[in-house]
Amino acid sequence: MPRHVRRRPTRRLLTAALVALTVLLSTAVATVTRHEPGPTRYITDERGRALFLHGFNTSGSAKSDPERLPWITEEAVQREYDLMGTNFVRLLLQWQALEPEHDAYDEAYLDAVAERVDWYAERGYHVLLDMHQDLYGRFTSPERHSGNGAPEWATRTDGLPVEPRETWELVYLEPGVVRSFDHFWGTAGDRPELMDEYADAWAHVAARFADEPAVLGYDLMNEPYGGSLQGPDFENGPLAELYRRCAARIREVDQDTWLFVEGQAVGVNWGLPSSLPHLTDPRRGEPRIVYAPHAYPLPMDLGQPYAGDSRQTVEASIELWSRSVRTTAERLEAPIVLGEFGLDLSGEGALDYVARMLAETEGMATGRAYWSNDHDGWGPWADEDLAPGPLVAAMNRAYPRAVAGRPLEIGHDADAARLTVRFAVRDGVSGPTELYLPEDTYPTGFALSVDGSNGAEDWTSEWDGERRVLFVETPSGEPGDEYTLTVVPE
Repeated sequence: MPRHVRRRPTRRLLTAALVALTVLLSTAVATVTRHEPGPTRYITDERGRALFLHGFNTSGSAKSDPERLPWITEEAVQREYDLMGTNFVRLLLQWQALEPEHDAYDEAYLDAVAERVDWYAERGYHVLLDMHQDLYGRFTSPERHSGNGAPEWATRTDGLPVEPRETWELVYLEPGVVRSFDHFWGTAGDRPELMDEYADAWAHVAARFADEPAVLGYDLMNEPYGGSLQGPDFENGPLAELYRRCAARIREVDQDTWLFVEGQAVGVNWGLPSSLPHLTDPRRGEPRIVYAPHAYPLPMDLGQPYAGDSRQTVEASIELWSRSVRTTAERLEAPIVLGEFGLDLSGEGALDYVARMLAETEGMATGRAYWSNDHDGWGPWADEDLAPGPLVAAMNRAYPRAVAGRPLEIGHDADAARLTVRFAVRDGVSGPTELYLPEDTYPTGFALSVDGSNGAEDWTSEWDGERRVLFVETPSGEPGDEYTLTVVPE
C-alpha cells in the first residue's frame, strides 16, 4: 500500500487475518514447497520476447500535489536510468483529476500525463498507467483531504462520518468510507452506475494512449477495497464485474495494451490467497491480462523488522505470498508483475529485505515496481537534489530486460556478481536477449558464456556502453531447446 508512516494497526482490523495467517505461516516455516521455476506466461513485446520489468512507482507525491501529478522531471528520469538502469514505471493517475466533473474529462491533465510518458518513452521505458485510489477519495472527508482517487461527484457518504486514525489504513473502516465504496460497487443499492462511469473513464484514457508504444498496460484499480463486502464474495462479485466492464470498454478503443488486475488489498498483500476468478479478455487474439499483486508482509506491517527473531516469520510470509501469487496467476492464466513492494529504509534489515524481494521476483522470473521513487525515506533519493540514497545500490542490479524465448530461471549471485538467465526457444520470437550490466558490478568489464541443449556455437553479442546493455543473439533452435547465459566480471 502507498504509505509514508507505519504504526501498529489495532486488533479490530487484523485479528481474523492474524489467526489465519499464523496457521499458514507455521506450516510454511515447517515445510517450504518449491515451485517449478518461472511462471507459464509472460508479458511480451512486439517481437515476442519476454519482458522483465524493473522499476519504480512514480509516485506517492501525486496524491498530494494540487494538480495530481508526480514530482518527476525529465532530468530525474534520466538520472534514474543512469544510476539504476530501470526500464519500467508504474505511473499514478487519479480519477478525480481525469474527470473532475461528470462526463467532462480534463484534457490538460492528460496532456501533462502524456508529457511524462514521453520522458520515459524516449529512454526506452515501459509505462504502466495506474488508476490509483486510497480510502476511496479525498471527498469522503474534504476538510481533511485524507484520501485520493474518486471525484466529488462520484463520492456519496450519506452523511456518515470519516474520522482520522493514528494508522491511516484504519480510515478504511470509517462509516463514510465504507458507504462510499458500497455505493461504487452497487452493494448499497442505488448507485450501480458508478462502475460504468469508471469503465468509461478508462476507455477515455485508453483512447488517448492506444497508439503510444511505451504504454505497456493499464492497472485497472489500485488496491481494491470492498467496503462492507469482503473476501471471496467481493473478489468473485463486484471486483470481477468491474474488471469485465473495464476490459470491455477498453477493448473498444485499444486491442493491444495489457490489462493489469489486483485482488483485494486486505489479506492478499500480506500473503493470503486471492479468490479472484478467471477473467476473459475480449480482445482479438491471445488474452493480455496480467496479475499484479502487491507485497507487504504482515509481520512487517505489524512493526517487525526483517532481522533478528522475526526474520524467519517474515521469510515464511514471503514464501506464502509467493505460493499464493503463483496459484492465483495459474487460475487467471496470467503473467505476474509485483506492482508494489517497499518500506521505510531506516528500519533494521530494510536493505536486506529489498534484496530478498528482488531475489524472489527473479526466482519467479517476473517483474517488479518498488514503492516509490519519492525522496521521503522510502525511495532512492537522499534529498530533492537527487543525491543517491542507500536504495540506489540495491536497485542497481544486473537483470535481463528482454529474453528471446520463455524464461525458465533468472539467477543473481551478488557475492560472485554472476547473472544467469536460462530460457527455452519459442516459436514466433525474434531479436536478441538484452542484459543490463551495472558499471559498479562490472567495473573492468565482463565475460559472457552461452550454453545450449543442442550446442551454442553460433551466438553473437553486441555491447552498448552508454546504456550498459548487452545484446545477445542465440541460435533459433527448435522449440524447447534451452540456453543459459552467464555473465561474470572480467
